[in-house]
Amino acid sequence: MAQSTRDIKRRMQSIDNTRQITKAMEMIAAAKLRKAQERVEQSRPYLDRLEDTLGRVAQAARKEGDELPVMAQQRTGDRRCLVVVTADRGLAGGYNANILRRADQYLREHVDVQLILIGRKARDYYRRRGQKFLAEYVNMGDDVDFRQAQEVSHVIEEFFANELFDRVDILYNYFVNSVTQRVKLRQILPIPEPKEEQAVKHGPKALYWFEPSFGGVLNTLVPQFVETSVFQSLLEAAASEQGARMNAMRSATDNATDLIKQLTLSFNRARQAAITTEISEIVGGAEALQS
Repeated sequence: MAQSTRDIKRRMQSIDNTRQITKAMEMIAAAKLRKAQERVEQSRPYLDRLEDTLGRVAQAARKEGDELPVMAQQRTGDRRCLVVVTADRGLAGGYNANILRRADQYLREHVDVQLILIGRKARDYYRRRGQKFLAEYVNMGDDVDFRQAQEVSHVIEEFFANELFDRVDILYNYFVNSVTQRVKLRQILPIPEPKEEQAVKHGPKALYWFEPSFGGVLNTLVPQFVETSVFQSLLEAAASEQGARMNAMRSATDNATDLIKQLTLSFNRARQAAITTEISEIVGGAEALQS
């Protein structure tokens, strides 16, 4: 019985060591999440306005019959490029699995798809399956830099300009809050159609003038839109990763605490059984001596 209590105590110590690690990882993720969440919330309005403006320029140019730049032209083919954004590390619950599951669904839905992979998890996943991809980007770190987004964007723009594919989508985790992250598929190229303008209750409808020309504006805005879209997706993914990791580590810490409580009860029962056995042996010995 002494061996049994020793084994239980050793297991309790091992679980407690793991609990300390998961608690530390939870606190680190929470600290990183605060900064990542601020960057996400600050950058969203800019991308929304840029996308709306760009769509309006392209729409106006088509109405006027102006020739659009290559990067702004709509294409009829269905050759696609999917940019998959995952993390370099695990221990984040279903963060990576949800993205890869949706990416596999995208590959089943479309026949001709080229992949650009961001994150070690996506790279390793498709490498094990023998899936070819155009480019890979790993070890990008938790602190997303705009130059990283520019590097990815330049590859996308070059391939699209050379008509390697007709549409570019990016798949990432959209940050809702610290508990919820939602897999989102965003179209980057061709330029998405502008959203319907909400009715203006007071005052005249807004009018737009574009100088020097539609083509000149588009030549400037399209690369900027691609870079900003990729950058925003990386920011969303970084915040979602920290939120998912914080929740996963909190759950692991709580599970370890519950398991230690159960083992503590087992340890106390084992000790009580051992003490009862010893007392019974002493009483039995005393009775034997008296007889």
